[in-house]
Amino acid sequence: MLSTVYSGAVQGVEAYTVEIEVNAGHGDPQVVTVGLPDAAVKESKDRVHTAMINSGFKTHVGRTTINLAPADIKKEGPIYDLPIAIGMLAAQEEIETSPLPEFAMIGELALSGEVRRVKGVLPIALNAKASGKRGILVPSDNAEEAAVVKGLEVYAIRTLRQAADFIDGKLPLSPCHVDVSQIFSELKEHEDDYADVKGQEQAKRAIEIAVAGGHNILMIGAPGTGKSMIAKRIPSILPEMSLEEALQATKIHSIAGTLTPHAALIERRPFRSPHHTISDAGLLGGGAHPIPGEVSLAHRGVLFLDELPEFHRNVLEVLRQPLEDGHVTISRAAASVTFPCEFMLVAAMNPCPCGYFGDAQRECRCSQRQILKYRNKISGPLLDRIDIHIEVPSMAYEELSALEMGEPSVAIRGRATEARQRQRVRFEASGRIHCNADMGAKQVQKHCQPVSEAQEMLKMAISELHFSARAYDRILKVSRTIADLEDSETIEVHHITEAIQYRSLDRQLWA
Repeated sequence: MLSTVYSGAVQGVEAYTVEIEVNAGHGDPQVVTVGLPDAAVKESKDRVHTAMINSGFKTHVGRTTINLAPADIKKEGPIYDLPIAIGMLAAQEEIETSPLPEFAMIGELALSGEVRRVKGVLPIALNAKASGKRGILVPSDNAEEAAVVKGLEVYAIRTLRQAADFIDGKLPLSPCHVDVSQIFSELKEHEDDYADVKGQEQAKRAIEIAVAGGHNILMIGAPGTGKSMIAKRIPSILPEMSLEEALQATKIHSIAGTLTPHAALIERRPFRSPHHTISDAGLLGGGAHPIPGEVSLAHRGVLFLDELPEFHRNVLEVLRQPLEDGHVTISRAAASVTFPCEFMLVAAMNPCPCGYFGDAQRECRCSQRQILKYRNKISGPLLDRIDIHIEVPSMAYEELSALEMGEPSVAIRGRATEARQRQRVRFEASGRIHCNADMGAKQVQKHCQPVSEAQEMLKMAISELHFSARAYDRILKVSRTIADLEDSETIEVHHITEAIQYRSLDRQLWA
């Protein structure tokens, strides 16, 4: 008998439907899998056979053919174990086949018949809804993740026997429900708070501007000045994610397999901090079967690169295209996949290899050649893509020993959120643009026209400091954000002056 079961597969961040056809016929007792299966899919016949026996089912004694359609796309991973098992049971006439077209299903089988969690559940659930399916059967550890899709019945499956009895109508199951609004309402405050950071008011001001406009920022300072401490508290002032942003981030983490069991959503903006030994494939994504890298895992959040010059030069250079385009395309012989990567880059570095160049308290022991070699690891084009450059100076004893706490994160987050809201209203009709840092040339020309005095100030700075055309646009974007923080419709002289200040540091250091 022939049966058809519906499942799904992920390509990039989107999913497509996979039809699993199972035919139980006559001939030598063997199981043949066709439809470009990889090694994990080919091995599923042994897992499924043992799981069926241990779940109390009979196995077919003739030839069983399993076809995974579409047959011209490679199928990967163990996610087809459950639908293959259900298809084999239906082909053997052990369960009803009439309910099968209403459902999609995915899951890996243990030899005992237990259903294990898999990757990519959220995009497959979204595809199931778009395909008109009534429901989807998923491992119980993935149920909350799929349940955020409204209008789709999600059934948490623990064992093969449970799935078979449900399809056969012998076991009623209640769909899993997730209250998305409750998830966001139960967010707790971060333990790390900017109230713990004493001094460094200029650096905290620059961080506030960067967060308010989604700008990339580079902090330069000697060891121990608090660069990492400041950066690691950025999540405490990031505006809350919208449901659309949370779904985008969750899809990527679902595909990468970084979601924790029973997690429904990535409700906080991601903060990724890879080690400087990371490869370009680890940063951008890749592999024989491409998976998202750190830049995509930081989508809608922050990518923090500590000790920036310690990263390999080729790793830093591959950042240029994602920073400019907001997505990364990975091409392989079989196919090309595109992952979104709209993130805020936060980087920190020392001014020289020993870290004390220009420090008033300690003497630098680096030669000029060593300093130039160290700084030249960061190319001019990459530096141009970083909107804000800020110096983090050493602090005096009086600042460190002061009892007065810094401004709390909740106050900074309130101002940044209000500025982001103004930007959302401004770019509501544009679609892709979410904050000032995303503006293209047309939006810069439309929304970033300074008053005449400010225009003259900018003209003078460009001619004297020899900024590039890209740096000119960055200055205008940052000044627009500074104006938004003040709820100012126009870009005034002091907005431009402060924005120029955040671009001049690199020219002093790299001259």
